[in-house]
Amino acid sequence: MADEQTHVVLKRDTNQALGIAEYAIRFLAEGEPDPKVLERTNWFHTDATLCGLSAIARGTNAPNILRNEALHYPIPEPDPGPLLGNARYHGATVFGSARRVKEEKAIVANCSAVREWDSNGTNFGYNPALGHTAGEFGHNDYYSVCIAGAQMAGADGATALKAMVCLDEIRGRLAEVFSLKSYKIDHVLHGAIASAAVFGALLGATPEQIERAIGMVVAHFIPFRAIRAGKQLSDSKGASAAISTECAIMSVKRTMSGFLGPRDIFRNPEAVFRLFEGPGQLFVRVGEEPKHPEPADASPFDLHLAMKGEDFTVMGMHFKIGVYEHQSAGAIQAVISLLEKVPHLIDDPLGGNIKKVKIIAYEPAYGIIGDPAKKDPQTRQSADHSMAYIIATLLRKALGCRQMNHKPTWKELMLGPDDYSRDAIFNEQTRKIMDRIEFEHGGEEYDKRYPDGIPTSVIITDADGNEFDSGLIMYPAGHARNQTADLRDLLEAKWRMLGEMVQEDPTPLIERFSNLEQKTADELQVINDFELKVQGKFD
Repeated sequence: MADEQTHVVLKRDTNQALGIAEYAIRFLAEGEPDPKVLERTNWFHTDATLCGLSAIARGTNAPNILRNEALHYPIPEPDPGPLLGNARYHGATVFGSARRVKEEKAIVANCSAVREWDSNGTNFGYNPALGHTAGEFGHNDYYSVCIAGAQMAGADGATALKAMVCLDEIRGRLAEVFSLKSYKIDHVLHGAIASAAVFGALLGATPEQIERAIGMVVAHFIPFRAIRAGKQLSDSKGASAAISTECAIMSVKRTMSGFLGPRDIFRNPEAVFRLFEGPGQLFVRVGEEPKHPEPADASPFDLHLAMKGEDFTVMGMHFKIGVYEHQSAGAIQAVISLLEKVPHLIDDPLGGNIKKVKIIAYEPAYGIIGDPAKKDPQTRQSADHSMAYIIATLLRKALGCRQMNHKPTWKELMLGPDDYSRDAIFNEQTRKIMDRIEFEHGGEEYDKRYPDGIPTSVIITDADGNEFDSGLIMYPAGHARNQTADLRDLLEAKWRMLGEMVQEDPTPLIERFSNLEQKTADELQVINDFELKVQGKFD
C-alpha cells in the first residue's frame, strides 16, 4: 500500500492536472528512486533505443519519413529566437545526427523509431495492492522526450534517467486507474499527458503552464483506436505514440509562451475521463452500472505517484524477448517449454510430427491476436499481431534449429525483424503450420488471471495422435514476475541482434545508451552523434 512518505496521492476531488504538474517538478528535484528502479529504467531505455536504431537502419517506412522530416526543421541560424523557459540550448537531436532540430520533430522521429518493431517494453495497468486494476496497455515509447528536454536544459544523464522514471510513473499509474481501450481510445493518451508534464518540468515550466498543456492534450488531441482496427494495419499504428507526443510537446511550448489552455481537465465533465466515468457521465460501458463517486465534482479515480523507494510502476513493466505482440508471450514460452520436454515434435524437418497446435488464452488476447482474420497477414504490422503467425514462425525456426543440432531455447528461437519480412510472411512452411493452429478462449479460468499474468496453454498433437500439454503459463520470460529466466542475458542477446543491424560490432552502440546516470551533460548533448546508415528499405 502507498503511504504519504513515499507517495504523492492526488485525490479525485482535487485538481489532478495541476497535481501531476507539481509532482513532476517536485520529483525531478527531490525524488529518490531505489537503485533497482534506476537499473530497470536503464534497461528499458537501452532496449527501446536499440529497437529504434535498428528500425531506422533497416529502412522501415514511418521512422525514416519522420526522421527526414525532422532534419528539414533545423534550428535557424544565426538567430534562433528566444530560449524556452530555463533552456540553455535550442532544439534536440535525432538518432544518428549531431544536427539540432526543432525539439518536437526530434521527439516524434525518435519515438516513432522506438515503437516501430513493437518490441519495446509493455505495461498492463495492474496494481491489486491499491485496487487499481483498470488494465490499460502502454509501452516504453517516450524516452526521447526526456533526452530532448535534458539536451535543451543542459542537464546530465542522471537527470534524464530520473525524468524517464517520472514519465513512466505518471503514464503507468494512469493506466492502472483508467481503461482508455474500453472506450476505443488509444492508450498513448496516457503517455502524451505524462510527456507534457515531464517535458515542462525539465524546461522549468510553472505548474500552471504544465496543467494547461495537459488540458490542451486532453481537449484537442484524443487518439482513437481506429488506427488499430482492420485486417491490415498501417503506419499510424506504430507512430501513434509519437504523433500524440508531438502534440503534447507543442502544447507545452504554447502554454510556456502564454497560451491559456483548459484547466482542471480531469474533473471537466465534458472531457474524456468524466465523459465516460464518474459523476454525471454521459456514457458507460455496456453491462455496467453508472458510477457516482462522492463528492459530485470529481474525476473517476485517485492517483498514487511514487516519490522514493522501489514501488515505482516501471518495476511492474515487462520486456519483450524479441519481436512479437506482448499478448503472445505466454504461448511462446509454452511452445519453448514443450519442445524442451518433447523434442521428437521437431524431428521431422518438414514438421510432419506436428499434427495440430491448440492455443488456449484469455481475453483480450483471444480477441486481439486470435482473430481468424489475422491467419492471413499480408503486412508486418498485421503479422506481429497474429498469434497463428507468431507461433507458426517460432515452430518453423525450431525445426531449423533441430536440423542444426541446436537446442530450441529463447535465444535460439528469438523472433527478430527478419521474421516479419515479406519473404517470411509468405514462407510456405510457415503457412502450412498456421493451417494446423487452433485458438480457443479459456473462459473465466483464464480471464480472471489476466493482467496479473499472461495465462496461456498450448497443446500439441503429434502425428500419432498423442497430445502434449504445456500446462498453464502465467509469467513467461520478460514478464515482471518471472523468477526463472536470466533476464539480463536474454536482453543482451536481443540488443546484440538488433545492434548488428546498425553496426558490425554493436558493443559500442549498446554502451553508448547504457548506464545513463553516468553520462555527463556534455556526453548527453552528443549521445545521438554517430553514424547511422539506412540499408535499403525493409520489405
